[in-house]
Amino acid sequence: MNISQLFDIANIFVLPFWVLMIFLPKWKFTRQVMESYLPFVVLAGAYLYLFINSITPENAAALSNPQLADIARFFANETAAATGWIHFLVMDLFVGRWIYLEGQKTGIWTIHSIALCLFAGPLGLLSHILTHWITKAFFPNSQQPEAVVEKAVSSNS
Repeated sequence: MNISQLFDIANIFVLPFWVLMIFLPKWKFTRQVMESYLPFVVLAGAYLYLFINSITPENAAALSNPQLADIARFFANETAAATGWIHFLVMDLFVGRWIYLEGQKTGIWTIHSIALCLFAGPLGLLSHILTHWITKAFFPNSQQPEAVVEKAVSSNS
């Protein structure tokens, strides 16, 4: 498998997780899948493979004392760029998962933050933090801890 194929597979690999969190957040299967670390192990394995194949003594020296010009030269290499991209995929998905699980636990609305996280991870995180603050400040009764929600559901059954 070449670098381009690994890059394409990694991009496709993350999509079902995003679809589940955005479109089927209340589905029990989504919760089970997102509680697993397995997707991150797979992606981290791909990252490790690419990382090992992109590091040279020159790159290692440049990365140990990063300067913008050195980083730009490093990412001009296709293997290094794929490594960096998979780094984004892993971290964005991990943050999106955290936002999803926090929303499930607290009852805070998260779809917008998860969608933002898919396209721009730090903006999704910022969105979730702001949503959390706004919800806490202006709608304190809308937050329902998971135990309260489960108790209410079981007593209504």
